[in-house]
Amino acid sequence: MSGESRDPRGRRSLSRREFVAGSAAVLGWPLVGTAVRAAARPVPSPAQLAWQRDELALFLHFGVNTFTDREWGDGTEDPGIFTPSALDARQWVRTARAAGFRAMVLTAKHHDGFCLWPTTTTTHGVVSSPWRGGTGDLVREFVDACRAEGLRAGLYCSPWDRNAPSYGNSLRYNDLYATQLTELLTRYGEIAEVWFDGANGEGPNGRRQEYDWPRVFGLVRRLQPTAVVFSDAGPDVRWCGNERGVAGDPNWSTVNPEAVPYPGASGDAVTTMLQHGDPNGAVWRPAEADVSIRPGWFYHAAEDDRVRPVDDLLDLYFSSVGRNSKLLLNVPPTRDGLLHSTDVARLSGMHQRLTTMFTDDLAAGARATWTRTGARAAEAEVDLGRTVTVRVARLEEDITDGQAVARYTLYGSDGGAWQALSRGTTIGYAKLDRFAPVPVRRARLVINEAAVAPAAVRVRLYQAG
Repeated sequence: MSGESRDPRGRRSLSRREFVAGSAAVLGWPLVGTAVRAAARPVPSPAQLAWQRDELALFLHFGVNTFTDREWGDGTEDPGIFTPSALDARQWVRTARAAGFRAMVLTAKHHDGFCLWPTTTTTHGVVSSPWRGGTGDLVREFVDACRAEGLRAGLYCSPWDRNAPSYGNSLRYNDLYATQLTELLTRYGEIAEVWFDGANGEGPNGRRQEYDWPRVFGLVRRLQPTAVVFSDAGPDVRWCGNERGVAGDPNWSTVNPEAVPYPGASGDAVTTMLQHGDPNGAVWRPAEADVSIRPGWFYHAAEDDRVRPVDDLLDLYFSSVGRNSKLLLNVPPTRDGLLHSTDVARLSGMHQRLTTMFTDDLAAGARATWTRTGARAAEAEVDLGRTVTVRVARLEEDITDGQAVARYTLYGSDGGAWQALSRGTTIGYAKLDRFAPVPVRRARLVINEAAVAPAAVRVRLYQAG
């Protein structure tokens, strides 16, 4: 997308103000009142807002697949193979917290049907394993560890179950699945995110199951009213459409819910909605970008030398959080029940790079002047008061008031001609742009196009890249 530099001189300014907010220059245009915008455009719920502000969450795939060296188990595994010798959920959570992650999601049950908690619905789980003498409850240990370290806990319970004899008998299995969810959502206190996918293969009898998604979502709403529900179809958070950790561009947090009617739906319209959302969408349903730090989702010793390097993890941050999404990064525990030292080191390296990059906001305290240039266009200028070298920009809309920006251009000047630093489409919660190092004293943000009159954008500028 492109845009031209505009000279505001001689153009009538409808209103003007200078202000400083927080630690960054806020470029605001009071074009319409918040109450009017909120009524006209979807906005996030408090739970959705908290979810997005986490920015980083750790996914933990752990179960019998860890011990069979497989990705998808078939449900015939002997529970006796589940023997983590040094399992320490606190190590998982401390690692995540030290790396800047604010939430975690555990696979309480994967497609193999092996349950990591003592469920009443099956013996295919920890109750039949030697771990903790058959009295262990890994979901309890995980949730307690998250709470002790101040992280928000989430749970994934696969709807596909290759072990349950009732799978494929829609009514019986839906009852069993509802019981499993009820156990998970009533025994462990507050759960921040309940994670579903649309996996729907064959069960032990060769039949497929018809999931009762309205019942599932209603159950979560009733038992965990403050949790966000993730699936292809929401209802609170949608999948970004791939497992590469790359959100769409553009990426609207609003969607047309009819385009993705149920988890697992497919087709071009579904793919487009998952990747890009809809600027005219009727509901707020932001995208979550999931990806694994290794080639597989479960731990495999053969992949110990194939862990993503720090530079790659940094790129994932820019392609997820930096595209109005949230990054759900899978880091699988080993057979010992610990996060591997290589994975831990890479997470630490990622955190150090991000901390270095985003600690010193060069626009902090700068004054901004702005001009409205059209019904759905505006521009603002920031004087940094000194010339600095800039190579990263973070733009933020105040999403409590919805999402508006559809196309923008950021310019910089060191006293001479303006030059384009970056161009982009949507901003939303955050848009991160990297560019060649350039000396800047003044920055100009031009909102070329918006879905509605733009309300406010925060500009942060950084030197490190």
